[in-house]
Amino acid sequence: MKKVFVTGAFHVLHAGHVKFFQDARALGDYLIVSYPPSDLLWRLYGRKSLLDDADKLAVISSFEQVDEVVLSTDEDAALSFKTAFLQVNPDVLAVTTDDRFKEDKRRFCEEQGVEFVVLEKSAPDGKTASSVEMLNRIKAPTHAPLRVDFAGGWLDVPENAIPGEYIVNCSISPTVSLKEWLYRKGAGLGGSGGWSVLNGWDPVASELGLGVGWQDPAVIAETGACVWKSGEKPVLDFKNTGEFLRGRMAVYDTRIEHNTPGLACLERNFRKIAKAGRVARLGVQEQDITVLAVGVQMSYQLQLDEGMLPLPKIGECLAHKYCGGGHGGYAVYLYETSEAREEALEACEDLYPIEPYCRTFGKDEAVEWEPKYLERLRKRGVIE
Repeated sequence: MKKVFVTGAFHVLHAGHVKFFQDARALGDYLIVSYPPSDLLWRLYGRKSLLDDADKLAVISSFEQVDEVVLSTDEDAALSFKTAFLQVNPDVLAVTTDDRFKEDKRRFCEEQGVEFVVLEKSAPDGKTASSVEMLNRIKAPTHAPLRVDFAGGWLDVPENAIPGEYIVNCSISPTVSLKEWLYRKGAGLGGSGGWSVLNGWDPVASELGLGVGWQDPAVIAETGACVWKSGEKPVLDFKNTGEFLRGRMAVYDTRIEHNTPGLACLERNFRKIAKAGRVARLGVQEQDITVLAVGVQMSYQLQLDEGMLPLPKIGECLAHKYCGGGHGGYAVYLYETSEAREEALEACEDLYPIEPYCRTFGKDEAVEWEPKYLERLRKRGVIE
């Protein structure tokens, strides 16, 4: 009888493990599965299993491919299974391609004269499978804010980074979910970053993969009014709740298509962008909307210089600019008072109120516009 041995944490059991057990069992006649108990799992790997030891034993034992389950008990991160392995004396040790201790296990098998096999990691449908991906989906919020950028945009793109300069932005409500999206999609509010956060993906990696910067997923995950240091990766300079902006912000739907990745390569005056970022940073630091407005208006002038179409003046606004660099989508408008914003909202059917969003501990809930603004969206076909 040819015995095959596999080991792992198995802190989240999923379809990838079904395929792993199937492929390992096909290597012989008898499959032995080994895993560390929860206390050892934590000591060696800093992981918490979603299943307690009794549940894990019951679930793994129930797989038709599994003939025996044993515990890994050695205080060795790479070879915690060593004692159990030597006791059952298997013929084959099988691992997956992403096993971080693969080479340690290979050397161990050479010493023991045991066959060592590396199996591709996949689910039954051929897709890749990962416990980490599953945990990230579980931990992902059900609702997320989007964002408005005030100044310093493009300095979050690694190749444009200027040390000592800043990107200034703010997360906003209404929030979005995978089932309810209260804004036009692809319209400059960091929607792709929000989508990544809601799916439990690595949002910064997802955005950089599009050839744009990291500011959208960074502020959406952080929340609040944020100032970031320009660089290759997000480094928060400081933040506040953004409460000084409550009742004083709105977004205008230009109804023009927004395309940031397609315009990332245009020539820009990054030194002037950085200067606007410094002014906006001071506005957030002092929680002074009039100072912030100067930085926003400086950014808008640079957008006009780049060739973006002029935005309409809506009410007595302090400043306005396009959200993002995509020559369309939404634009953010700042007002000195809530009364001034309310007058503007009444005057323009394409203007919608937004509020600063700063997540408190444990908060994960929907924030919507009041009914009259939802009705505006329905009339325009943005939502059903």
